[in-house]
Amino acid sequence: MTLRVSRRNFVAGSAALLSLSALGTSALAEETRLRLLWWGSQPRADRTNKVSELYKTKNAGTSITGEFLGWADYWPRLATQVAGRNAPDIIQMDYRYIVEYARRGALAPLESYMPSKLQLDDFDPAQIEGGKVDGHFYGVSLGANSAATVLNSAAFKEAGIDMPTQKTTWEEFGKIGAEMTKAGKRKGYFGFADGSGVEPALENFLRQRGKALYTADAKIAFGADEATEWFDMWAKFREAGACVTPDIQALYKDTIDTSPLTLGKAACDYAHSNQFVGYQAMVKDKLALTNYMRITPDSKGGHYRKPSMFFSVSAQSKVMDQAVDYINFFVKNPDAAMILDVERGIPESKAMRDVVATKLDETGKVPLDYVAGLGDLAGPLPPPPPTGAGESTLILRNIAEQIAFGQISPADGGKQLVDGITQILARG
Repeated sequence: MTLRVSRRNFVAGSAALLSLSALGTSALAEETRLRLLWWGSQPRADRTNKVSELYKTKNAGTSITGEFLGWADYWPRLATQVAGRNAPDIIQMDYRYIVEYARRGALAPLESYMPSKLQLDDFDPAQIEGGKVDGHFYGVSLGANSAATVLNSAAFKEAGIDMPTQKTTWEEFGKIGAEMTKAGKRKGYFGFADGSGVEPALENFLRQRGKALYTADAKIAFGADEATEWFDMWAKFREAGACVTPDIQALYKDTIDTSPLTLGKAACDYAHSNQFVGYQAMVKDKLALTNYMRITPDSKGGHYRKPSMFFSVSAQSKVMDQAVDYINFFVKNPDAAMILDVERGIPESKAMRDVVATKLDETGKVPLDYVAGLGDLAGPLPPPPPTGAGESTLILRNIAEQIAFGQISPADGGKQLVDGITQILARG
């Protein structure tokens, strides 16, 4: 029997109160309200909402409000809510922003909840470390992933062109893209998206050279020469017709549904492996994953396995215990794991990986096999990006777009990128 008590009934008299006490009911307790905010596509929202509904069935008296946005809109919204002291209780956090938000006091340290409420004993220790800032634990990894190239295998087969492999170089990739465009099997179709403004792709390019985006002490770790070489390579791709035109690339708004691949404009795009499930849900053609290209056939890869994203708890939350409990449910409950699949990455919990692996469909196995098969392409996880790294990605995107439209040269763009990032990091 379910006992419902309204406010009017509550004030009716002490007899009702004594009756409820005798029943040991929690009907008088106020409803716990949790707010979640995350970025992602509609398929991610559907999975998240299903987990929230499952949590509510096991935690009576909890209401959950969820909101999601595309990547580009997410961070301004979060910054506004944090500044206005209206932050959600549970915040989806990214590796490049966690230092910034932790150091400004926007996130709650969670180590005191381990292992009583946060039971992360079977997580990879490296992924636990990835959620730490200045010795405190601020982010529970929702999955492991790696940067990747998404391929429309059906389009390649249709054109009679071999897809890139783990050994394909950037130079070879440019030729493949030009061949795909020239094949003309699909109207207005190009070999690949313009990745000159994609930070993970640039980082991979630098790591293959023994460089990095940032040093451990929050300084830029590459120079104008490397940046110019990067931009110049993409200028040659555009000239050869290998990648999409600037006006097509400008349609991309950091969402799967605006990707040139999803829009039917290119046979390749760049993403993280966990996004594959979302891409395949929106594209009718069969897709595949491969790594970013190598500089030379024997180059060491620039990849690494990283936390796909975190769940963090707002330092402003009034229901911190419940927020932590929800996160633990999200990453450790078998039924939740089955709903989430690998859309946010390969589960960090070994027990949940085992649960998911036995039930993965063909689409889910692709990112799992990709991350597991990186081999010599994968190196160590870099330090968390410093404060200002998020703004640096916008500078990269803006400069890449200016070069693509012919407003500045690759050399000027390379110098502007290094100068701009240097200034941002100096502000700290």
